[in-house]
Amino acid sequence: MKLLLTSNGLSNQSIVKALFDLVEKPASETSIAFIPTAMNVGTGDKEWFINDLSNLKKQELKNIDIVDISALPKEIWLPRIEASDVLFFSGGNSFHLMRWLNESGLTELLPELLKTRVYAGISAGSMVTNPTLFLSSKDKRIYYEENFDYNNDKALGLVNFYVRPHFNSLDFPQARKNNLEKVAKEISETIYVLDDESALKVIDGEVEVVSEGKWLVFN
Repeated sequence: MKLLLTSNGLSNQSIVKALFDLVEKPASETSIAFIPTAMNVGTGDKEWFINDLSNLKKQELKNIDIVDISALPKEIWLPRIEASDVLFFSGGNSFHLMRWLNESGLTELLPELLKTRVYAGISAGSMVTNPTLFLSSKDKRIYYEENFDYNNDKALGLVNFYVRPHFNSLDFPQARKNNLEKVAKEISETIYVLDDESALKVIDGEVEVVSEGKWLVFN
């Protein structure tokens, strides 16, 4: 299984190179299914989402399809995902994304799909690969429970470690070393803390940090 777990998408050339190393094709021959579902419930400015799509467009890909698994029936979204080389999951609310991964049926299909495709994630799209959603934003957890009556920490468990994105970001004041040191004492698994210029390249469980910024490892 091949995964590219990012904090901020294709934010630099090192992360871009890591993606196409995993795909084993040039960008001009690569098709991406971009799943925006995680961002659907977020309020406020969506410039970050537009930037993520812009960074994909800059790669001059063969094809970029936007496939919202919460808005389409399975018989519509599945062939479009099957036609892609990369399943690219956007940032947003990890609880909303995880809910729709389950309700759509994509959770059950991913192990087979990822035998021949790359999983790529941005922020929430990376965090749903964790063993649980324990490290997800508490504010987003509360918001989603209050508005959608969903309270479930179960994640995909595609990896046996945790990813925590947005290290030192001004938009995520809780993602600081002193706070994360305390959180790391509550779980035994390894935690990779990534800033917005960092990512993890994972091949069959082997992890490589790809970074032009700063990152930390706990446990």
